[in-house]
Amino acid sequence: MKQLPTIRQSFKVNYTYELRFTRALFAIDNPLLKSVYANCSSKPITTVVLIDDGVTYHHKDLVSQIETYAKTYSKQFELRKILSLKGGEQSKADNEVLEEALSVVNDFQVCRHSFIIAIGGGAFIDTVGYAASIAHRGVKLIRVPTTVLAQNDAAVGVKNGINHFGKKNFLGTFTVPYAIINDFDFLKTLDQRDWISGIAEAIKVALIKDASFFEFIEKNALSLSKRDMEPMSFVIYRCAELHMQHIAEGGDPFESGSSRPLDFGHWAAHKLEQMTHYQLRHGEAVAIGIALDITYAQMIGLISEDDKIRILQVFKNIGFNLSIPFQNEDEINELLLGISEFREHLGGILTITLLSDIGKKYDVNSIDDMMMREAIRERMETEVYL
Repeated sequence: MKQLPTIRQSFKVNYTYELRFTRALFAIDNPLLKSVYANCSSKPITTVVLIDDGVTYHHKDLVSQIETYAKTYSKQFELRKILSLKGGEQSKADNEVLEEALSVVNDFQVCRHSFIIAIGGGAFIDTVGYAASIAHRGVKLIRVPTTVLAQNDAAVGVKNGINHFGKKNFLGTFTVPYAIINDFDFLKTLDQRDWISGIAEAIKVALIKDASFFEFIEKNALSLSKRDMEPMSFVIYRCAELHMQHIAEGGDPFESGSSRPLDFGHWAAHKLEQMTHYQLRHGEAVAIGIALDITYAQMIGLISEDDKIRILQVFKNIGFNLSIPFQNEDEINELLLGISEFREHLGGILTITLLSDIGKKYDVNSIDDMMMREAIRERMETEVYL
């Protein structure tokens, strides 16, 4: 039989998505969501709204507000269902929320021309986003993040995922949301841990990309800890902007390479979350992970002692506890497994982002085991943490 030539075809897809900012999203006199719908279709769009149960607990009138908004703008909305589901990290740790979200798609005839609106924290939006991306190979998603961490980091990217086999984000997809809407009013009901937790991601992106942004956080650390919305709104805006710029301009939006600068501090953070059974918030774990990695970076001569102290002080001024909550060698050994699990999850060559200066990332492809153990011991404390 004659050998047939290879057929090769390439194509490009241009992605555009928007992050908008508002207050009182579902107030009748707020036209933002209506305009998002109108830009998509001239006909009413089938919609289901899935809400993190922590949000419905703190915002008792939210469901009725959404119902009233949909009735008022019925030319844009065909509201099929509003459902409150389990929120928090637990929503990613079992299949309950995923199955319920998929059942809603099936039961209420949600199709690829419909909208799912996900309202909640980063973990909840990750789970609902994963469900939306696999149902019918993709249902349009509008993210309404309600925590600092979700508004400046977790909900502004193109990733969705759930935990499986005890591993963070083992199952997931890359799917661009139709829109993201940050409503700052949702932040008012956060407890203090969740208020400051998301600032860790802002410090992360500032340290690897923008020294002037780090200086802003440094200057406003105490105001941020006291829940001043003015500096917080800028922190969220600039962090999200840098995050989205990296996705669009970094040359690897779907992470096919080995370098993941936005995962600075995360090899340890993911393992710390797992080892503490998610008693640590993600941002708290990221803060500890960054503190560990800059301690290691200083030990191997990448950054100065003064810069290390300066960075740690910013975290402390905001209110973070940077101590690693372990006390023995077995726990150190388990934590260090996070390095190999990080490489396994990302694939390719082990690439750990460190710093060579504030605002400048520095990738390494190996970690000195003894030096990292010394860094871990420096970040440990003598009393039980949790």
